[in-house]
Amino acid sequence: MPRTMTANGKTPPTIQATFEDALAKLPDGYVDGHFGNQPWGVTVKRSEDGKRTWLYGEELGGTDFVSFNLYGLAGSGSILKPCEMSSAKVIEFVLGFELRPAKAASRS
Repeated sequence: MPRTMTANGKTPPTIQATFEDALAKLPDGYVDGHFGNQPWGVTVKRSEDGKRTWLYGEELGGTDFVSFNLYGLAGSGSILKPCEMSSAKVIEFVLGFELRPAKAASRS
């Protein structure tokens, strides 16, 4: 099966690459944001060697959560290990999560 190409002749990034790019943009530590018009709190931790990323997010005031580990493989690529949920839920969350804008510093 041939790969899909965009109008400019380039192959679009894979879902995995798009997911990993969105995850890389999330800062380490705790952040607030929104997913599906609901407030969420998300914690991201990365191993010192950069081979593992852990994310835990929970809907603030609700019962939903997202949790997974992403492991970098020795060659190239990575493997996603969701915690008691589907990979599709994890990917949808990371692609749809929006950080809450940082508050501007107040002037005295």
